[in-house]
Parts: sequence; C-alpha cells; structure tokens
Amino acid sequence: MTWTPTRRAARLLSGLALGCLPVALCTAAAVGSGGDGGGSAALPAPAQPAPARPAPALPAPAAPVGGPLLGRPGVQVLPRAGAPALPKDLSGLSWVVSDAGTGQVLAAKDAHRKLPPASTLKTLFADTVLPRFTATTTHKVTDQDLAGTGEGSSLVGVQAGQTYTVADLWRGVFLASGNDAVHVLAHMNGSVQQTVTQMQAKADMLGAHDTHVVSPDGYDYPGQLSSAYDLALFARAGLTNHDFAQYADTATATFPGGHDAHGKAVPPFGIHNTNRLLSGAKGVHPYPGIIGVKNGYTTNAGNTLIAAATHGDRTLIVTVMNPRSGTPEAVYHEAASLLDWGFAAADRTDAVGTLNAVQAAASPHPEVAGAHPHDGRGQVADAARAVADPLPATAWYLGGALVLILAAAGSILVLRRRAARRR
Repeated sequence: MTWTPTRRAARLLSGLALGCLPVALCTAAAVGSGGDGGGSAALPAPAQPAPARPAPALPAPAAPVGGPLLGRPGVQVLPRAGAPALPKDLSGLSWVVSDAGTGQVLAAKDAHRKLPPASTLKTLFADTVLPRFTATTTHKVTDQDLAGTGEGSSLVGVQAGQTYTVADLWRGVFLASGNDAVHVLAHMNGSVQQTVTQMQAKADMLGAHDTHVVSPDGYDYPGQLSSAYDLALFARAGLTNHDFAQYADTATATFPGGHDAHGKAVPPFGIHNTNRLLSGAKGVHPYPGIIGVKNGYTTNAGNTLIAAATHGDRTLIVTVMNPRSGTPEAVYHEAASLLDWGFAAADRTDAVGTLNAVQAAASPHPEVAGAHPHDGRGQVADAARAVADPLPATAWYLGGALVLILAAAGSILVLRRRAARRR
C-alpha cells in the first residue's frame, strides 16, 4: 500500500484523537480532585507495566509556596530599568508587597519566616467564621461565651447578659481588636476549639502552610505562628467578601452599652480602629486610598500589620511583621513606605512569586456579596471570581476532549471518502 499525504493526515488525526483522551481525562481528574473535599472523584490512570525492580521512593523536596524565590532568605526583588529603589531602613523581620488583583508578589523579605502573628490572625478568623452568620443575627452573651479570654487581652467591652448583633461583634473584632468579641463569635460557631480546627483547615485550603492556629484571636500561645506570606493570603481572601472589606475599612463606630456589674446603665460608646494607617494617631497620618486591613501587637509578636490600599485600579497588600528599629509606630511607617514603593514600582518590576489563587466563598447573602463599584474591592473580587472552579474545569477538559475526538473522527471520514473517490 502506498503511503500518501491523505493517509498521513488521516493517521495523524487518528493519533491525536486517541492520544488526547487520556491526557484530558488525567488532567480533569487532577483538577477535579482538588478543593476542600467537594470535587469529583479522580479517574483511574492508565495501567502501567510494573518494573522488574522498583526503585525506592524518595521524598520529593518541598517547593516554597508561591515560588522558589520566596523560599530564599533576605530581600527578594527583580527591578527593571527605571524602577525605584526599595525604601531604606526597613527593619521588619519579614514583609511582603503583593498585588491583590493579580496575586503577584512584587517584593518580599523572608516571606515564609514563621513568626507570632498577634491580632493579624483575626483575619483568618474572619475568613472562616464571618460567612456563617448574617450581620443582623442577635446573640445574648453568657459568661461561658467569655470564658478563656487571655489575660491582658484587648477588649471591646462585651458584657455577659447583653444582646448584640453579629455586626456589633465584628466591629468589636476589627476596630477594637476585641478578644472578647472573638470568643463570643467562636462560641456561636460551636466552640473555640471547633473554630480553631476550622481555621486551620481554612489556612491549609488557602495554601497558608506556615500557619499553626492555637487560638482564634492571635493571643500569645506557644506554637501559634504564621508568616507575612500567609497573612497576605488571608487578607486577599477576606477582601473578596464585602462585609469583611467594610469592617476592615471602618475607622470609627458606636458600640452598644448595657449595664455594669452594679446594674447601672452604660450608654453606647464610641470605638476607634486601632489600625493607625486608617484612623490616624500618634504621628501616623491616614494613608491615601487605605482600605484596612488589621494590625496586632503582643509581647512575643511585637507589632504586626496587614495594610491594603487602592490607587486607581490597583490594590496592593503589604504585610509587615515585627519591626526592630525601635522607632515609634515603625510598623505603620514601614508599611506606608512599602505601599508607596509598590504603587511606583508595580509596572517596573518582575514578580518574585505569587499568592495562591483564592476563590471567594459563595455568599449566602447576594445583596452584600458584591464590592463597592467605586473602590478597589471590586477589582479584588473580580480577580478572585476569575479563578477556575474545579468542577467547571473538569467539564471543560472533558468537553474539549470530546469535541476534538469528534472533529478528528469527522476529518478522518471525509479524507477516507475523498481517497476512495480518487481510487
């Protein structure tokens, strides 16, 4: 039989049709089995002959999450021509500058260094618990709800016997960094320990593998750790939620009163956000375009901060952990200088890594799920929603494989008919 171009084309298409199917199915299985347990079952891989003498399995080296440069010690930055220099006198033990929309990490220092997070861990608490209750849900606080709040904790002033809305409690968490409000919400969620377990699962799902959760409020407990990289993940995930962004962006609010220990009425009182880049205080000016997110301080952690700001259509997230300069309010000044650098350098640097793609959880309240159209939160939410969902990805691969197979089969049939006519 003579080998003709027609037959070559037919064989090529036939091989493509047969070869693409296992690739598509294997790829679909890999995508569909990800997520938090809600994917489809993995498809079996094609059978392979067993080797006569199997080699011993060696553990694969763990690659740094976000890219190899983020696993290196020291400052990582890849400036292009004309890029501004990084700020001088940055004393934070660890910091990260990232683009909330694209997920690109523009610069970092010891991004995965595990350090005590202090109250910045409340962002992971909010990522985990905030979607579980509507803002208008009410709860009468009991003594048990407040049990276990660490000695010397920051408090907003929640009182047993008083009824609060969930929105009241979240304002107590974000503005006053109230550990009492955290414990009440954790008990509403089932228990403190259940909430800790869920937070750890949420961190693992986000790819925040530097984080070990011991308490939901960030209090100084042995072994409670996170990293500048992980805190950026928590902020990016949170900013896709309208309520999270709104609480993080609130500078002042009124907290409900109640009655003191002697039964005397306590009127409502004002609370101020302790994030000074938002509210301003002690020589720190509010940062232009600031949208939160959360600050913290403990003896072991020192000062920690997650700051996000929007200029134009770009939102940046900066995390700073434990500045060592001794300068008053150093964490705010260093974060502000990193934000300035990030906005100036964003188009003049190559990324040194990336934040894991984060998919916003489906909100049970569509009316509050969308972001404000006039600020940077819409950009963050749009970027998160653009992440492919595992199930549609599986369908895409299978559908694409089927279309390709049918197209190839049709082409083979047409070519064979033409060849038959020639003969």
